[in-house]
Amino acid sequence: MSPIPSLPHWHDVLRLARGTTDVAGQLLDTAGNITRIAVNTLDPRDGSGAEALRVLRETTAELAEVSASPQAQEAFYRIVDTLTRLGATGAPLAVHPVSEPAQVLLAALGEGLLPVLDAVEPAMEEVAAVVRELMEAASPLLPTATGLAAGTLLALTPLVRAAAEVLRDSAPELTRIAEALTAALAPLLPLQEDLTERVAATGSTLVRAALPPLADLTEAAAATTKAAHPVLLAGEELLVSGLEQIQPLLLAAASRAGRVTRATAVRVSAAMSPAAERAVVVTVAPA
Repeated sequence: MSPIPSLPHWHDVLRLARGTTDVAGQLLDTAGNITRIAVNTLDPRDGSGAEALRVLRETTAELAEVSASPQAQEAFYRIVDTLTRLGATGAPLAVHPVSEPAQVLLAALGEGLLPVLDAVEPAMEEVAAVVRELMEAASPLLPTATGLAAGTLLALTPLVRAAAEVLRDSAPELTRIAEALTAALAPLLPLQEDLTERVAATGSTLVRAALPPLADLTEAAAATTKAAHPVLLAGEELLVSGLEQIQPLLLAAASRAGRVTRATAVRVSAAMSPAAERAVVVTVAPA
């Protein structure tokens, strides 16, 4: 007969019960938060809940119809195939020893770039606002630019197709070139290790020697710029004042150039267009 298993100690039972109670409490709190979010979002007091449900129903119906199309199914297949390829090739690369320098580099860049990103955040916000304003101002030009880009791509399509055909037909020759270069360079690579070490040592020495003068030069340039700040401001003010003074002349010159261009275009059009047939006027005299 097999021995009767011993019952768990009451401390273990109490710890398990407490853990289960904590998990159940967290799940209940999460469910309550989700319920509150749903109630706040779909509050039917002002009619917004029904409208939101209607929009959500119509949107999901459109998405369901679109997702069933052959184009969408092909796109989903390509996405899944790409993710599968990435998973099959990316996982071995991530754990391969060759990827260790890249991981170290990414970690060093992350630690070094975080203070820089924090410092430039206000400036980047200003730049983003300016870019947004520029895009809004240039929005009328976007259709024209898109048309030009599309026309350029269409014009380059035969060239790209011809290049692809040439490369496809020249695959054996390209293979021979690659094999020849590999055979010629492979024996030289082990011999360059000593040279690489010498170049690295010389470069590090030059960098160490150049950094102090470069720091002195930077400090001197900063001091000079700071001292010449009033002069620079005066020069900017003088430049702006000069532009304001010559603005009427520039506008007048642009207007005159526009009139001359229009007159020339009219004359060229009149000279190039066929002359109109002269009308024949018949006069009938009374008998």
